Amino acid sequence: MARHFRSLLDTQWAQKKFLCIGLDTDTEKIPESVRHPRARESIVAFNKQIIEATKDIAGSYKPNSAFYEAHGDEGVSALRETIEFIHEQAPDVPVILDAKRADIGNTNNGYIQAAFEHMRADAITVHPYQGGEALQPFLDREDKGIIVWCRSSNGGGGEFQDLKVDGEPLYLVVARHVSQQWNKNNNCALVAGATYPEELLMIRRVAPDIPFLIPGIGAQGGDVERTVAAGKDAQGKGMMIAVSRDIIFASPNADFAEVARSKAQELHSRIVAAL
Repeated sequence: MARHFRSLLDTQWAQKKFLCIGLDTDTEKIPESVRHPRARESIVAFNKQIIEATKDIAGSYKPNSAFYEAHGDEGVSALRETIEFIHEQAPDVPVILDAKRADIGNTNNGYIQAAFEHMRADAITVHPYQGGEALQPFLDREDKGIIVWCRSSNGGGGEFQDLKVDGEPLYLVVARHVSQQWNKNNNCALVAGATYPEELLMIRRVAPDIPFLIPGIGAQGGDVERTVAAGKDAQGKGMMIAVSRDIIFASPNADFAEVARSKAQELHSRIVAAL
């Protein structure tokens, strides 16, 4: 059966599942209890336990490709196996490949084939700087989520994102373009950081119906309640609140999966309570 990102997302939102668990699997932080001499085995063993422990809580999973590509063929193999395992264990939970792709011409077709056909991800993060014409091969994939970088959660993100264009910050221009021009297939979303709740609210006003992927909760200092208040849409949905380190590396010991589940459940409960 074909997978459709927005349908999968709607299924999760109907269950009030908004937590996006980031699988930023840093091999140096993997507990000794599942560590293997080869990176691939370590990553897969760790990820499988995290997924098994959280599959009924997560509204989506988001592996960051950098942590896998760093290990060459072994890491890429581990990424593919991780995504396959999610599809098997949690078939209704979408997988976002956090790869921040975007280029021009046929290069994008290569990225698309790698992400969607080889890795079998349901969505991918992209940069808007090349413009809608260059991103059209991504946007044409009606079944996939195209998550456009808008207002990042890092401290220096405003260097370009806050630049004024006709009197408003560039990130709002991006949000408006995505919402009003690029989302013809209802497959777009925006990255908007929890560390800037005022900006998050402004983006929501400009893009009222677009799903948000919201990083920055936990280690980066974003507040759950303020994030939900600013980021939810008119139906009290529209959010993928991404948390990685605070969940997957909450314990360095053999109980890491159990602790990850507890942390995920705690965050899920706080998100729901804030709706």
